[in-house]
Amino acid sequence: MQRHSCQPRDDWRKKVEGVGLTYHSHSAGPYWDESACYELTAPEVDTLEGAANTLHFLCIDAAEAVIKNNWWARLGIPPAAIGSILGSWERDDFSLYGRFDLSYDGITPPKLLEYNADTPTALVEAAVAQWFWLQDTRPEADQFNSIHERLIEAWKRWKGKTVHFSGVKQNAEDEMTVLYLRDTCEQAGVETRPCFIEDMGWDSRLKRFVDLDLRQIEYCFKLYPWEWLWHEQFGAHLAEEKVRFIEPAWKMLLSNKGLLPVLWELFPGHPNLLPAFNLAGPLAGSYIRKPKLSREGNNVSWIEGGVLVEETGGDYGEEGFVYQAPAALPDFGGQHPIFGVWMIDHDAGGLGIREDTSRITGNLSRFVPHFFQHPA
Repeated sequence: MQRHSCQPRDDWRKKVEGVGLTYHSHSAGPYWDESACYELTAPEVDTLEGAANTLHFLCIDAAEAVIKNNWWARLGIPPAAIGSILGSWERDDFSLYGRFDLSYDGITPPKLLEYNADTPTALVEAAVAQWFWLQDTRPEADQFNSIHERLIEAWKRWKGKTVHFSGVKQNAEDEMTVLYLRDTCEQAGVETRPCFIEDMGWDSRLKRFVDLDLRQIEYCFKLYPWEWLWHEQFGAHLAEEKVRFIEPAWKMLLSNKGLLPVLWELFPGHPNLLPAFNLAGPLAGSYIRKPKLSREGNNVSWIEGGVLVEETGGDYGEEGFVYQAPAALPDFGGQHPIFGVWMIDHDAGGLGIREDTSRITGNLSRFVPHFFQHPA
C-alpha cells in the first residue's frame, strides 16, 4: 500500500460535477481530493473484499442473537420499533447497500470500526467520480469498484413496482446521493418518484402513506435514519407496515454501534474485530468511546492511558455509548486513511478511502481515489 502525491486535473471541479459529484468542496477546502491517491496491491484488495464479506455475515449473526435474546436495550432500540424490526427480519426485506469502515495497514487483517448499514453516504464519489478519475489518469490500472453495475442489478428485482426516493430538503450531499441511487434504479427499468421526508404524509382516511400528489407510497428508499423516522409526525404509523422501506427496519441492528460489543462477545478474538464492550473498564484506560447512534464521527472520544487525546462535538449519545479498543491506523505523512468497503445486495462491491490528519474521521474528512495493478 502506498500513498502518492498527484497533480489534480486542470478542470477537476467541472469533471466531478459532470458525473454527479456536486458536493466536492466545503469552507475548509476540498472534500474530493485528487492531489493524492492510494495504490493498493491486488492481494490487499482481495483481503479487504474478503473481510467485508465475512463481517457482513458476522453482523447478521449478531443481529439474530439480539432478536433471540431480546437484547433491544443493549442497542437502545425504542420499544415502538421492535415490531417493525421483527416483521422486516422475518420477511427478509430487501437490503440494497451499506458501508463498512475498516482500519487496514496492508499487513495485519482489516479491523471493523463501524458498519454504516442504514444511511451510508460517500457513494457517488466511490461509485462514479473515482472511476472516471481512473480513466482520465491511469487507464491501464484497475480499481476495486463494481458498485454502479451491482446497484443496477440489485434494483432489477423491483421491475413492475414504483419506488419513491426520499431525503431531506436543502442538504446538498444527501440530495446528490438520493439522485444517484434513483438514477441507478431507473437504469434497471424501475419506475421512480421523488418525495422529500418533509413531504411524506399519512392519509388517515385511507390509512396509507402518501406523497404530495396523494399517491400511495408502497416502496420507498429513504436516506434518513430509522431512529429519526420514529420522531416524525407520521412515526406512530410506521409499525403498521404500510411501506416497504429501503433500507429495511432490520438494518437498525447492523447500523447501531451497540452491536460492536455483541460481536466481540459472540466472536472473541476474531481477526477482523476490535475488542468492544459496554463499559470502559476491560480496555484498561485506552479506548474509543462512541455513541450507539451517531453520524459523521460526532461525539467520539479517543482516550489513551486515561487521557483524552481527541474528541468531536455533536448532539448524539442519548441512547448510550460503547467502548472499543483503538485501531492501529496507518500514518502516511500525518494522513490517516479509513477504508470504506461497500456492500451491495449482501456482497462486497467497491472501495472508497477517506483520510484526515485527525484519527477520528468526520464530515470534512477528504475522499481520496485509489487504484491497483494486476500482477504481471
